[in-house]
Amino acid sequence: MDVHLKPWSESALGLLRRINTPHMRHHVGGPEPEGKLLDRHRRYLAMPETGRGCMFAIVLGDEMVGSIAYHQRDWQGEQVYETGWNVLPPYQGRGIAAAAGTALIAIVREVARRPDTPRGLHAFPSVDNAPSNALCNRLGFTLIDACDFEYPPGSGTFMRSNNWRLDLADQAPPEQGQG
Repeated sequence: MDVHLKPWSESALGLLRRINTPHMRHHVGGPEPEGKLLDRHRRYLAMPETGRGCMFAIVLGDEMVGSIAYHQRDWQGEQVYETGWNVLPPYQGRGIAAAAGTALIAIVREVARRPDTPRGLHAFPSVDNAPSNALCNRLGFTLIDACDFEYPPGSGTFMRSNNWRLDLADQAPPEQGQG
């Protein structure tokens, strides 16, 4: 399967609009109005300039079929990397998210080799999002606990999430064929 990650670009705005549906945004508070969506797109474009993360389009062949990111954040007094992903419905259940997650983990492990960078990658899927929780397990994350997680950051809106963590110093790839 030809799945690869492409850094976010102007051409990914259409993908972001395809992700911004009630079904795709069910676990994170629903779709956003166009103005907020454009703000999000601009933040994604600017992420690499900060040196604290990057948003990627998940590409199958030459078609954008989802998104995945990592970014640095403070979590419970510690600097960590956070990740999250979306795969469009026609492409779900085909191993695309797992392939994209594996590629992202390799990128973040390389970034984490630099001095003074976080050593943990966290994911915070809703406790009700069974596919994303299963993906965390498949990718080798460890379930720490359930928590109240503010999303979007700074919004004052909290969701019940699972806190999954992957130690970036552990270079063992996830076992193939799980989940």
